[in-house]
Amino acid sequence: MTPQFRRIWFVAAAIAGTVTVGTLGYIFIADYPVLDAIYMAVMTMTTVGYGEIRPLSQAARVFNTGYMLLSVSMLLLALGVMTQTIIELQFGNLLVKRRAKKMIDKLENHYIICGFGRVGRGSAAELRQAGVPLVIIDRREDRVDWAMRAGYLACLGDSTRDETLYEVRVTHARGLIAALATDADNLFAVISAKTLNPKIRVAARAAEEEAERKMRQVGADAVFAPYVMTGTRLAQSLLKPHVRQFLDFATTNIGLDVGIEQLEVGTGSDLVGKSLADLRIRSELKVIVLAIRRADGKMVFNPPADALIEVQDYLIVMGENEPLRRLESRVTGAAS
Repeated sequence: MTPQFRRIWFVAAAIAGTVTVGTLGYIFIADYPVLDAIYMAVMTMTTVGYGEIRPLSQAARVFNTGYMLLSVSMLLLALGVMTQTIIELQFGNLLVKRRAKKMIDKLENHYIICGFGRVGRGSAAELRQAGVPLVIIDRREDRVDWAMRAGYLACLGDSTRDETLYEVRVTHARGLIAALATDADNLFAVISAKTLNPKIRVAARAAEEEAERKMRQVGADAVFAPYVMTGTRLAQSLLKPHVRQFLDFATTNIGLDVGIEQLEVGTGSDLVGKSLADLRIRSELKVIVLAIRRADGKMVFNPPADALIEVQDYLIVMGENEPLRRLESRVTGAAS
């Protein structure tokens, strides 16, 4: 239940409680019949001013004075709360969107998700877990509202149009995920993003093999076919269930405090020029080096102990979160 509706329920309960107090007072103190007591309680609260329908005793007049103050105060409070609620319901979304627009205008090195369907929501959750800034674009207003209620920055617009991408500062973005409903829209989003920011990394969803090939041709750095991937995972879950379970543990953190990271070797790192044997990463930090991606693009899987670490290499490593953070500070040079 939203705060506005909780507020409405609170006001309704408060009014009902006040009328109940008045009704009981008129019944037991003024000796009114039930219907007359209800009528008198409501009339007093609404300040209609028809007067006493029956003579009141001294005790009843004292009660009536207190009830008038209570009921009028409650009525004014109710009117104020209802006015505030109506304004929030009418203009609250506008204010939230204006605040979101100001925050979007300050984004740097962020990620853009085009489409907040099932694929887009999964991508957004993964990026949020990684702690990186992101913004969502969708052409459906209900999905934009959904994203904003979930705590994301979101923008209503067409991801295939340049002006929409400019609104989310595509020229300052680090990456873009094209997760729109059709291959044509995803292809246009890839083309637009790469045209406006050639350095941006783009990952796209493709339903057809032909679309996957075209997206790579126009510059998509990664293209994923959900149906093909799902079919592959289903088959692997039967043929290699333990391998599949291990990959799920490592990539989705299900059940284990384990993750796989890529760490770029910085110029100030104390690892530069040393071999894996010298660094003893596995024995001291309890982190496994799965691969090294060299600066020229070559990937060295299961690197030997005498493999040297060079500037701009990427270490593909797996381990628990705390050891990974310690290694990252050394790899990037932040610890020196």
